[in-house]
Amino acid sequence: MPLTRITTLKGRSSEEKALIGEVILQTIVDKLHVPQNDRFLIIEELDRENFSFDPNCLDIDRSDGFLIVQITLNAGRSAEVKKEFYEALAEQLHQQCDIRMEDVFINLVEVTKENWSYGNGIAPFIV
Repeated sequence: MPLTRITTLKGRSSEEKALIGEVILQTIVDKLHVPQNDRFLIIEELDRENFSFDPNCLDIDRSDGFLIVQITLNAGRSAEVKKEFYEALAEQLHQQCDIRMEDVFINLVEVTKENWSYGNGIAPFIV
């Protein structure tokens, strides 16, 4: 059950943010093979003074359309699955949301299953 956080500069419309979230969540389902209903998403918009990024790190030309997609999920996916996910997500955001592929920064944070409580203070994977 991933927890997805999207960070972007202020200024995107509600419709844009909804579409970005939907594209990301669907790509997680399709490429990282999580259940369709595992949808936990935070979209945060920041002023320029609170959102700093290098416009040319690793020779990638970033614009103010830059966004960070950070996904916390269970550990265990292969490097190949992750690589396919990165490529698919950048492509889908470009095709469906008109976001430059250079502006898609993705970070996966892998945790073990005992690091989750889905509600009621219960940790279902700790025995």
